[in-house]
Amino acid sequence: MSKKIVIALGGNALGNGLAEQKIAVVETAKAIADLIEEGHNVVIAHGNGPQVGMIQNAMTALERSEPEKYSHVPLSVCVAMSQGYIGYDLQCFLREELLNRGIKKSISTILTQVQVDPEDPAFKNPTKPIGAFMTREEADALAKDPRITIIEDSGRGYRRVVASPKPVAIVEIEAIRELVDHGHVVVACGGGGIPVTSDGGNGLRGAGAVIDKDFAACTLAKQLDADTLIILTAVEKVAIRFGKPDQKDLDELTPQEARRYIADGEFAPGSMLPKVEAALDFAESKEGRASLITLLEKAKDGISGKTGTHIHA
Repeated sequence: MSKKIVIALGGNALGNGLAEQKIAVVETAKAIADLIEEGHNVVIAHGNGPQVGMIQNAMTALERSEPEKYSHVPLSVCVAMSQGYIGYDLQCFLREELLNRGIKKSISTILTQVQVDPEDPAFKNPTKPIGAFMTREEADALAKDPRITIIEDSGRGYRRVVASPKPVAIVEIEAIRELVDHGHVVVACGGGGIPVTSDGGNGLRGAGAVIDKDFAACTLAKQLDADTLIILTAVEKVAIRFGKPDQKDLDELTPQEARRYIADGEFAPGSMLPKVEAALDFAESKEGRASLITLLEKAKDGISGKTGTHIHA
C-alpha cells in the first residue's frame, strides 16, 4: 500500500566532502528510488554536519585572510549554502536513478527556514558538534574568536559546538505540501533547516544554531500528515547495552519501553538518543503513524517489516 514517507538521511548517506558525497549519494539515490518504485510518496530531509562545518571553516579562513574585504558569514547562511549543494546532488543522482528505471518524477529542493524559539534553553548551552575534528592547536586558534565554542569530543579530538534548539514551525510548509500533494519528490529541511527567529513583526532573522535533522524531519512529517518517518543511520537496528557483550537489538519499541530505555541512559546523546526521541514523538502524534530506524540500504526491507526497529504507539 502506498504511503507518504519522510526520510531523514544521516551523515553516512552523504559522505564527508564533495568527492565522498558524490559517491555516497549514488547509493543513497538507489535506496530512495526503491521506495518510490514501490509507489510511495517520498519527502527527503538530511543532515549537514560535515558540510556546514566545511563551509563555515572556509568562510572563516576567507574573513581572516582579508578582514577589510570579507565580513563574518553567519551560520544560518552557511546552512542555506549546504542545503543548496546537497540538494543539487540529491536531485541530480535521484533523477538519473529514477529515469534508469523508467520513472519520470519531478524532484525539487526547497531552501527551508525553520523557526525556533529565541528563549530556547539550548542557546545558553551549545552542544551540537559541527565540522571536522581538530587538534588541540587548531582548536586553541579557533577559540580565540568569542563567537565560537570548542569542546573536547569523547577523546576523538576537538570540535566546534553550537546551540541546537527544537524546531517550532516550518516556514515553507505550504509550498512543500503543495508539491508533495501533487506527487513531486521534495528535498526539504536540509541540515535541520535554516534556523530563524521572529523579529517581532513580519520578518525572520537567522540564528546562530543548528537544528537536529531528526527533530526537523519529525516536525516535517507531522505537518505533512505523513504515514511513516524513516530515520536512516549507521546501524540496522536500535540496541540496548550497545557495544557490550550482551547487546540486544530491538525489532520493535513501544512508547513505554522507549521512555524506560531513555531514562536508563541506553541511548547516547547526540547519536541514537535524538533519533529515538524524534521517532517516538512522531509515532505518538496521531493514531496510525509509525517510525522506523534502520540502515540506508535496509530502508525497503524495513518498510516491509523485514528489519529495522519499528516504533509505534
